[in-house]
Amino acid sequence: MSRQPDEAEATLRERVAENPRPAMMWFAGALLLFLLEAGAVINFITGFFGPGVEIPTLLTRDLMPNNGFKAPSGAWKGTFLGLPAAYAWAIRVTLIYAYAFACLWWLWKGYEVFREHYRYADWTPRDDMVDRLRGHRWGQFGAVIVFAFVVMAVFAPALGPTTVERTIQDPYSHYIEYTNSSGGVENITVGAANLGSRSQGTPDRNVAPMSYDQYGRWHPFGTLPTGKDMFTFMMAGARVSLFIGVTAIAVSGFIAAGFALLTAYYKGLVDLAVVIAGDSIMSLPRLLFVMLLSVVLSNTWIANLYNGGFLLAVIFAGTGWPFLWRSVRGPAFQVAEQEWIDAARSFGQRPHVTMQKHMAPYILGYLLVYASMSLGGYIIAVAGLSFLGLGVNPPTPEWGRAVNTGQSYVTTSSWHISFIPGVMIVLVVTAFNALGDGIRDAIDPQSAGEGDGDGAEAAAASGGGA
Repeated sequence: MSRQPDEAEATLRERVAENPRPAMMWFAGALLLFLLEAGAVINFITGFFGPGVEIPTLLTRDLMPNNGFKAPSGAWKGTFLGLPAAYAWAIRVTLIYAYAFACLWWLWKGYEVFREHYRYADWTPRDDMVDRLRGHRWGQFGAVIVFAFVVMAVFAPALGPTTVERTIQDPYSHYIEYTNSSGGVENITVGAANLGSRSQGTPDRNVAPMSYDQYGRWHPFGTLPTGKDMFTFMMAGARVSLFIGVTAIAVSGFIAAGFALLTAYYKGLVDLAVVIAGDSIMSLPRLLFVMLLSVVLSNTWIANLYNGGFLLAVIFAGTGWPFLWRSVRGPAFQVAEQEWIDAARSFGQRPHVTMQKHMAPYILGYLLVYASMSLGGYIIAVAGLSFLGLGVNPPTPEWGRAVNTGQSYVTTSSWHISFIPGVMIVLVVTAFNALGDGIRDAIDPQSAGEGDGDGAEAAAASGGGA
């Protein structure tokens, strides 16, 4: 529907006020979806600062429990609707992902409502970008895996068959019931049950993926050598990796964008100073430098924040911003040479206003591409440091530590301990790179095909994996 010229002058708030019904209907649906799982969002945010009170939600394990036991009669006790533990867990996981995809679909509907009812232009370049991304199969593959990974992090407490507190942090303060070999029902601490459910490479000491242990507990990914549930460990590890990666990329992206705008606007000595600083950091052997900083700062107060996760994020940001800055420095110089920048200067517009309004939007697309590729590099870097015994402090779950723990069991019946986290690391990192490729091709269609080599080199330069 075409908009009249005077409508184009109206703000978004004014356009919504003129036709509030579509916006109100969409907002009502969004509010309902949020209220259904508001507790999960709050738990996700507060979980970064240590264990706290879990706020119950619609898809919580309290409403659909899978922790129960099989009675001597063969019936399951304590599980959702009396179903086997595996079925109760599978129903909860399915509903969580269905809810997450419903939220994603509703966000898309919101964009369609805005485009149909409130956008003053019938067409914008963003429409072509969205259409190109919708037809980019490789980028869509990356988007699906990345979305699944984010859901793992946000809903980690509900996705696992048990909780981190019960099986990892404080297992001897929690009890379970199980049916013993004589048919009686007994109580046992989770810690003692873990000792009897260890996967240590022999057939009599192994709980394989998609199986129960001798206490009737369901383990989708099997158990670790300590007997702790591996699926719960992996879900909590996804939250740790996402926090470190997003924090690092946000800080390094902010620094890179700021320096790019400053060097492009002022040039001269400012550009020279940032070039020297950036090249000095890039010239260092990054892996060794990150390891050195991790050890040197391990006893400081910052190392206690999020069990060392925040320290890693700061180190990655401090050593990674030059790579992102190099990626957006060229586009920033290009826009700085445009006539509208000279016009803004001649009219006396303040430099920070010019950079914010006229230069920053131009480089944000490039920054988004390289940031998405860098995020995968940070995730694999965290896993690598944890594999070496650095970075996140135990017993906080982290994927690289699981790979390290299971490396001596790769050729045994407990192969799953290293194999599953290794595959997940490769899959998530590949997905972030695929999403970055899709975004790049959507923003700049000329980059597809002949530009793939340059894109790969740029991704490698900005990927930041230590």
